[in-house]
Amino acid sequence: MEFTSAEGEQKYAALVRAADRAVIGLDFDGTLSPIVDDPTRAHIHPDAPEVLVDLAQVVAAVAVVTGRPARQALDLGGLEEVGNAIGEAGKELYLFGQYGNERWSSTRRRIVSPRPPHGLATFLRDLPRALRRADAADAWVEDKGLAHAVHTRRLPDPEGAFERLLPVLRDLAARNGLVLEPGRNVIEVRAPGMDKGKAVDTLAAEVGAGGFLFAGDDLGDLEAFDAVTALGKDGMPTLLVCSASDEVSALVDRADVVVHGPEGVLGLLRRLTADARAADARSR
Repeated sequence: MEFTSAEGEQKYAALVRAADRAVIGLDFDGTLSPIVDDPTRAHIHPDAPEVLVDLAQVVAAVAVVTGRPARQALDLGGLEEVGNAIGEAGKELYLFGQYGNERWSSTRRRIVSPRPPHGLATFLRDLPRALRRADAADAWVEDKGLAHAVHTRRLPDPEGAFERLLPVLRDLAARNGLVLEPGRNVIEVRAPGMDKGKAVDTLAAEVGAGGFLFAGDDLGDLEAFDAVTALGKDGMPTLLVCSASDEVSALVDRADVVVHGPEGVLGLLRRLTADARAADARSR
């Protein structure tokens, strides 16, 4: 765990003092689960359920905000069981899937999801030709229901294929009224109007947050970082955490704290839990 500045340490201390009113927002891939070649096998870190349940007892709410479909995140993370345990502590676990287009919580227990976006069918019709144009015909296309993700990780030159595909898919998405979200060797195309920043704003308003921590690892988390930064400018204690890796460090320059992967994220959450309990004991 490394603070990026003295201000980062001060922001952490302020969040500890406000822990009982704080929301903890967490990305899934690269933050709670390791990045793997097959996204369908990206199970949550084995220590994460215990850490999240313990954390929930000292904060206002815990939320997972991910680009994955909600059902997939629930299964890979064992989050329904985690939600049960958090509920027993009188708190709530929230899940925002597909960048906030899908919602689930440990009290409602039902995934709320809109219809697939207009333009997606046409995009899919033209996608094979676009992949051939970028010399990436063998890229794996993941159907997320409300979006499609094109993965280059399995190709011989993942980074080169990603760079070739990015402008081609951006143009194809724009022609169909869709937005493009780049990530670690993956390009996702989905409907406009929702992103992780809006999910942060929704959470903060619904919970009545008096503090907000967000931990992420990639470009898809930038909107969440922007939203948390705006909350901080309004006087709320906030903390931005980058789960960095040797592969990607897109958020390092924006973060207050840099940790290494899911192990580092969980270490930070353990420390926050312990420090919040200690602060509460001292105030009694």
